[in-house]
Amino acid sequence: MKIGFIGLGIMGSRMAANLLKKGHELIVHNRTREKAQPLLDQGAAWAGSPADMAKQVNIIFTMLSKPDAVAEVALMGKHSFLHKLPPNSLWIDCSSVNPSFSRLMFVEAKQRKVRLLDAPVAGSKGPAEQAQLLFFVGGDSGDVKEARPLLECMGKAVHHIGGHGMGSAMKMVNNLLLGQAMVAFSEALVFGESLGITKQTMFDTLASSPVMAPFLNFKRKKMEQNDFSVEFPLQWMHKDLHLAAETAYETGAALPAANCAKELFTLAMRAGLGEQDFTAVYKVLKEKK
Repeated sequence: MKIGFIGLGIMGSRMAANLLKKGHELIVHNRTREKAQPLLDQGAAWAGSPADMAKQVNIIFTMLSKPDAVAEVALMGKHSFLHKLPPNSLWIDCSSVNPSFSRLMFVEAKQRKVRLLDAPVAGSKGPAEQAQLLFFVGGDSGDVKEARPLLECMGKAVHHIGGHGMGSAMKMVNNLLLGQAMVAFSEALVFGESLGITKQTMFDTLASSPVMAPFLNFKRKKMEQNDFSVEFPLQWMHKDLHLAAETAYETGAALPAANCAKELFTLAMRAGLGEQDFTAVYKVLKEKK
């Protein structure tokens, strides 16, 4: 069975590589072919467009940056894939998008007799490389059962959250917590440093306490050494918090703290930190004008 994979950035390239390692026949496409070359060297085939890919596969994964990018490859123009996939094909969208967008894509796919799962992931560069991602999946249970062996090639757990859009909903909740925790911890570090406490001492003291989010232990070395090389780009955290705010507007939920965190990431974007790791939000708080 041939599998298509569109979107070979930090996450997608590593996810696709794990499918290859498990012996799956893979056809890949990316906006820039250069990013696909390592996979092509490992035996993947190249599709010149999403539409060309759709003619050759029954399953397509997408791992793209934002809703507009997903809509473009799926729907827009003669090079999109939805109108070329055979009936009953399965599209698995791993992109981080808002739930209402996932449900809109489900309607578009259903009109073309294509099945859809929204299956965004929790995890960054390292977990993607080590096949340790968490999948949050929305869609029909039968489709989840069919997709599970493929998802397990790339992740350590697959959580079926509910119907269409619910995987994307859980990803919004996950990243809302992630972004706010990073802001809160960065603020605490800057405050502690102003009092004369070193970052090393704060990590040593807080790491085993219940007040520090466990994921921050994985960011310790980066923050202690002011190494903001990218694992999860700050610009995508900013985007996810923006999508969470849009979704909260749709549902009537109040997100006062999350919106404050979002605006701090906005300041980081304005400071040119978008392509650095999202831990770089610390720099905005630390910097003295």
